[in-house]
Amino acid sequence: MRSILTLAFRRCVLLSLIFTAPAFAAPPHRAGEIVVEHNTTRNEAGAVVHYEIGTLYVRENRKNADSRIIGVGFARIKAPHPTGAPPIFWLPGGPGLSVLGAFTDTDNAAKGRLRSWLAFGTTADLVIIEQRGYTRGGEMLEAMGEASPLDQPASLRAEALAMRELAKRAVAENPDKDLSGYNIAEFAADVDDLRGALGYDQISLFGGSFGSQWSLAVMHFYPRTIARAVLSGVEPLNNGYDLPSHVFAALQRIAYDADRDAALAPYLPTGGMMQAVQALRHRLAARPVRAVIHDESGRSRTIVLGLGDLQLALLSHTQEAEQWPAFILSLYHGHYESWAQEVAEAREAGKVKLIGPLADSSLGVTAAREHQLRSDPALDFLGNWNFEANIASAPDWPTPDMGDDVRMPVESSIPVVFVHGDWDTSTPVENTLGLLPYYPNGHAILVHRGGHDGTFYQLREDPIAKQAVYDFLKTGKMTGLPVAISLPAPRFAIPSFAPPAGGGKGRAPH
Repeated sequence: MRSILTLAFRRCVLLSLIFTAPAFAAPPHRAGEIVVEHNTTRNEAGAVVHYEIGTLYVRENRKNADSRIIGVGFARIKAPHPTGAPPIFWLPGGPGLSVLGAFTDTDNAAKGRLRSWLAFGTTADLVIIEQRGYTRGGEMLEAMGEASPLDQPASLRAEALAMRELAKRAVAENPDKDLSGYNIAEFAADVDDLRGALGYDQISLFGGSFGSQWSLAVMHFYPRTIARAVLSGVEPLNNGYDLPSHVFAALQRIAYDADRDAALAPYLPTGGMMQAVQALRHRLAARPVRAVIHDESGRSRTIVLGLGDLQLALLSHTQEAEQWPAFILSLYHGHYESWAQEVAEAREAGKVKLIGPLADSSLGVTAAREHQLRSDPALDFLGNWNFEANIASAPDWPTPDMGDDVRMPVESSIPVVFVHGDWDTSTPVENTLGLLPYYPNGHAILVHRGGHDGTFYQLREDPIAKQAVYDFLKTGKMTGLPVAISLPAPRFAIPSFAPPAGGGKGRAPH
């Protein structure tokens, strides 16, 4: 291991070289090498905390000995005092979530993430690793996605064709890169390389969403190096594309509480939220609607919204579930303007993080899982948007098919704590329920009204459960872990307009 010089000292060295020595090329980095800079931050109490931030160098494609060397960013916060516990490797979600800015950025999300990291200090060393292809320690691979027309409703066929064109364009625009190296096996190998470079024999894993899927891949390829894991918003290796009926069930659970909210009652149809959803589907399937929006200059534009747009919109605003009923009820009562504005922005040309489709199309799903997806009873409501473009474009992306041996779960003795909310529409709770039987040393904590959130945010109402998770990471013992907890019903937002005359029981507009 070698350390980077401080910025001021580096500048002095650089100037000295410019004026006293001939120019020379820096030696190339070697696969497995790490470069580290030491720095400090402060915790909430104002105490100084030392940390390391650096870059791990790896081959872009380990199957090719001539593949170029790329950087992967990481950081380490050592426990102030030895705990005897294996270090915790914190794997971010995405794919395409860069997190190391938490040490320097000042927004609330960065502050919250850093505060969470510092809380691990009494448990073990904490190591954060970013994802190859989207990391501050290396490259951020992106391509421009094309704009979609505003005068036509969303088209699944057009979406799939656009994804295929994006794949071909990404390959053509990156002739110096081996994009086949951005697959889940290489992501897992990066974690194992960093483990070895930092001198650890065994590690624990902590990940949510794609971070949980990434963790499961590390456990699949390097099981002997994993002491234990805590996973939330779980995404099994064969569940990259969610079953529509599982997602729809989460919407039904949100609707159950919304139907009992007194403030929403004047807006609800007789059958409640799910009747509003059914009425919207019937309306948009019959014919598209047109909504006029205005930009800052006052220029007006007409947005055409169809069934495909509604299928996509049904999952809008569910990250904060208290917003979802008001959004759906606004559409039910014919107030389309805010929705149209969101759709217009979504149809603009924009940057696409390439590691997402590279990894997803490579991992894919088994044939049996694809059959379930295509025959799911909730397709009428949610459509094929979750999987069609990725499956159609998989042959165009250069990442190799991982195969069913990787995708299918196998029994594992690794102790794992799963934490999953039943209001999660990004990775449904059924993911954990289906995976748990393969982990005889596993334990699931089901969080009623929990969304697509990290472990400790899901457990925010139960400090005893939070401490039990820290204790598990420290000792491996599952004492004190609950089976289920329940968050309080949220205070639902209400639509921005007055309730219709006669309440919401009357006939909705068409």
